Amino acid sequence: MAKYQKYAEYKDSGVEWLGEIPSHWNLFSLKRAVDGCTNGFWGSEPDGSNDLCVLRVADFNRHNFTVGLDKLTYRSVSQKEAENRLLKKGDLLLEKSGGGEKTLVGCVVQFNEDFQAITSNFVAKMTPKKHMVSRFLTFAFSHLYAGRVNFPSIKQTTGIQNLDSEAYLMEKFVFPTREEQNQIANFLDYETAKIDTLIAKQEKLIELLKEKRQAVISHAVTKGLNPDVTMKDSGVEWLGEVPEHWTILNLRWKISIASGEGISSNEIESEPEHLKKIPVIGGNGVMGYSNKINTDSALAIGRVGALCGNVHLINYKSWITDNALKISRWNDFDSGYLVYLLKAGRLNDMANKSAQPLITGEQVKSLRVVVPPMEEQKGIVKKIEEMFSTFDLLIEKAELAIQLMQERRTALISSAVTGKIDVRNWQYPNEAKTELSL
Repeated sequence: MAKYQKYAEYKDSGVEWLGEIPSHWNLFSLKRAVDGCTNGFWGSEPDGSNDLCVLRVADFNRHNFTVGLDKLTYRSVSQKEAENRLLKKGDLLLEKSGGGEKTLVGCVVQFNEDFQAITSNFVAKMTPKKHMVSRFLTFAFSHLYAGRVNFPSIKQTTGIQNLDSEAYLMEKFVFPTREEQNQIANFLDYETAKIDTLIAKQEKLIELLKEKRQAVISHAVTKGLNPDVTMKDSGVEWLGEVPEHWTILNLRWKISIASGEGISSNEIESEPEHLKKIPVIGGNGVMGYSNKINTDSALAIGRVGALCGNVHLINYKSWITDNALKISRWNDFDSGYLVYLLKAGRLNDMANKSAQPLITGEQVKSLRVVVPPMEEQKGIVKKIEEMFSTFDLLIEKAELAIQLMQERRTALISSAVTGKIDVRNWQYPNEAKTELSL
C-alpha cells in the first residue's frame, strides 16, 4: 500500500486488532451502525398467491459481498410475516447459521436489488442507519470476517455454526464521516473491480488450459502420435476414427472391476500418526488414513456423487472405500494409458442421473475402447506427461497470481476501512464519475 498516503494524525483505538486509527474517526459498537437485526422467515411451499423471494445463505456471493441472482427461491409468506422483514435497497444480510470447517458463519452481503424479498430463517437483515453508507459497512464487515472477528461470537451445535448476532454487534469498529465513508466505498468499488477483472482473466486462462489438457488426452489415446498412420472408422461415437492397427473392444474383456470395501468413519483419520497407517481412497484422492491394508496396485473410479467418474491410479498400500469402484486387473494395458483412456471416455457422462450421479461396474465394463500395442501406449503416456508438465506450470503460475491478487484485494479493503490509508483525494482515473454507493 506504499503508493497511498497515510492520515496526518492517528490515535490509539484501544482495540488490539484495530491498532491506531485516524484521529478524527469515531469508535463505537457495530450495533450503533445498524437499525436492528431482524431474523428471517422460511415460509411454506409456494401457493401462487403469497409467493415471495426468500434469500438464503446459498445466495451469498462471498467474493464481492452481493446477492447472487442465479437460483432464487420463492416461498409462500403471509403479509403479516413479511411486513417487518421486507428488504430495502442497501440493507445488509447477515449469515446467522451455517458455515463449515473452512468457512466460518457470519458473512455479510449487501442487498442492492429492486424486487421484493425477505431473508430465510438462517439469515438476518440489518438496515444501515442514516449516517452510515451501506457499501462502506459491507466492506467493513468483510474486513471483520476476513480477520475472524466474528469467531468469538460463534456457537456450534449438531455440526451447525450459529452466530450470536447480539454479541457480534457489540464488537467495536471505527467510522469516519458519511462523506468519507462514501469516498472509501467508491474507491474500493473501483479498485476491487479492477482486481476482479484481472482475476477473471486468470481463471479463464486456467479453464482454457484444463480444456486443452483434456483435448490432449482425448486426441492422444484415440488417434495416437503418428499423424501419417492409416485410420479406420471405429463405429464408436466417442472414439471416431482410430489407427487401423489398433484393436477395438469392450473394456469388460480386459479388466476386473468391483465396488470398493466399506470402511467406518471412526477408522478414518485426517492425519497419519505413524507409518503403518495407509491412505484411504474414495474415488479421486486421499480422503483419510486407516490401519487397514487392502491393495498395492489398483485403479479407483469415483462411483457416486461429486467424484463420480474420476479416475485415480493407486500404486501404494491403500484402502478403497465403497464410494469407489476398484479395477484390480487390466490385461494388455499400460496402467497410465488406461487412466488417460478412462478420463477421455468421460465416465461421468455414463452415470445414472438421479438425486446424485451414480455409476456401476457394468457401465464401466460396457465402455468400447481402443487398445494400441504396448509400446505405443507407453509412448502416448510419456508424451501426455511431457505436455502436462507445461500445462501444470502455467496453471500453477495463474493460481499463484490469483492468490496474490486476492490477498491484495483483502489488504486493500482492510487498509481503507480502518484508515491505514487516506483516499479522501482519490478520483476516478480519467473516467466519468458514477455514484456507486448508497
